[in-house]
Amino acid sequence: MIDIKLIRENMPLVKAQLARRGCDANVEEIAELDAQWRELTAKTETMRADRNRLSKECKSNPEAREQVKALKVELQELEDKLNEITAAIQERLSWLPNLLADDVPDGKDDNDNLELRKEGVKPVFDFKPRDHQELGELLDIIDTQRGAKVAQTGFYYWKGKGAQLAQSLFFWAQRELVNRGFTLFMTPCAAKERTLYGTGYLPFFADQTYQLTNEDLALIGTSEQTLVGYHADEVLDEADLPLCYTAYTPCFRTEAGSYGKASKGIFRVHQFHKVEQIVFCKPEESVKYHEMCLANEEYLLKQLNIPYRVVNVCVGDLGAPGSKKYDIEAYFAGFDAYREVTSNTNLTDFQAGRLNIRCKRADGSRTFVHTISATAVTDRVLIAILENNQQADGTVIVPEVLRPFTGFDKIEPPKKK
Repeated sequence: MIDIKLIRENMPLVKAQLARRGCDANVEEIAELDAQWRELTAKTETMRADRNRLSKECKSNPEAREQVKALKVELQELEDKLNEITAAIQERLSWLPNLLADDVPDGKDDNDNLELRKEGVKPVFDFKPRDHQELGELLDIIDTQRGAKVAQTGFYYWKGKGAQLAQSLFFWAQRELVNRGFTLFMTPCAAKERTLYGTGYLPFFADQTYQLTNEDLALIGTSEQTLVGYHADEVLDEADLPLCYTAYTPCFRTEAGSYGKASKGIFRVHQFHKVEQIVFCKPEESVKYHEMCLANEEYLLKQLNIPYRVVNVCVGDLGAPGSKKYDIEAYFAGFDAYREVTSNTNLTDFQAGRLNIRCKRADGSRTFVHTISATAVTDRVLIAILENNQQADGTVIVPEVLRPFTGFDKIEPPKKK
C-alpha cells in the first residue's frame, strides 16, 4: 500500500505513477480527506486532554462535571467522524497500485513484454509433435473428462506415471530450494479476507477467488498468500533477514474469462499445483533477492533441459501489487510457442505495509520489510516436459534429474489388450 505520507509530500510522483498504470484514482480527494483527518485528529486530542484535566476537578467543581459530560458527547461525535474518514482513506488507498521500478517497460499487454534473453535449444522433430492434451490421452496420464465429471471443466486428474512424474517434479524442486537455503512449509489451503487483502489479491483480483460460503475464508490462489501472511503484525529482526520460504500447495483460481486455443488442455485451469519461493528481506536488498529467485527458476529449467526465454514484464501486464516482474516462458513444442511457466515479482513494501510486517534495525528503528514472490515450478513445467521430450510413438522421455524419484526413464503408451 502506498504510504499516505508520500501523497502528502510528493503528489506529482504518485500522480505520474498512476498515469503510467492507467489508474484514474483521485489523489486530490485522498489528500483532502487526509487534511480533514489531521485536523480532526488534532481537535480530538485537544478535547481528550481537556476532558482528562477537567475530570480531575469533578469532585470539587460541579461545573467541571457538566463540562466533562458535554465534552464526552462532542468527543464521541468527533471520533465517529474520524473513524468514518479513516475508513474512507483506507478504502481509497487500498486501490492504489505499487510504485513501479524505473526499468519497467511501457506497454499495454504481454505482447509488449521486453525479452531479456533466450536459453536452451528448441527440440527438433521429424514428425508433427503432439500437444500435451493429445499426449496425456495417448499415454493415459491426464484425464480432463473425469475431472469435469467429478468437479467441473477446468479440473483434471494426473494419473499413473503422470502422477508419479508430477510428484517427482514437485519433490525435486522443493529439495533443490531447501539445498539453497529455503525453509520448507506445508501451509493451509484457505486464507482469511485480511490475508488476501494484505497480499494484494483483494481488491484487485476478487473475481479470481473461490470464496467459501458463510466463512471468512477463501481457497488460496497461491501459497504466497499463506507464506507472506505468516508474519502479519510481526517485527522481524534485521539480523534474521532474509527469510526464504518455500511450499508446495494446490492453488485455486476461477480463471474468469479464459477461453480459446491458449486454454486447451490443462494449461489454464481452476486447480493447479505449485512450488513457490517467498523472501522477506531488508528494503535495500530486494533487488538482489529478486534476481536470486530468478536465478533459481532458471537453474531448475536448465536442469530439466527446457528451453525458455526471460521477459521483463511491461506496465500493462504487471499486477497492481508488483513493482517489477520477470516472467519465464518455456518453449512448448506441441503449441510451437513460448508460454509463461513462472513469474517472479518484487513487491517492495506493498504487502508488508498492508500486513504490518516490519523489521527492527540495528539502531532500533523500524521499517517495513520488502517481499519477493516467485514461482519455482507448476504443472505447466510438467506439460512442457511432455511436449518437448516426446517421441514419434508418443513415448515421453523423463528428464534425467527426475529419474531417481520416478523410478523410470520414460512413459510409454499402454499396450492394447
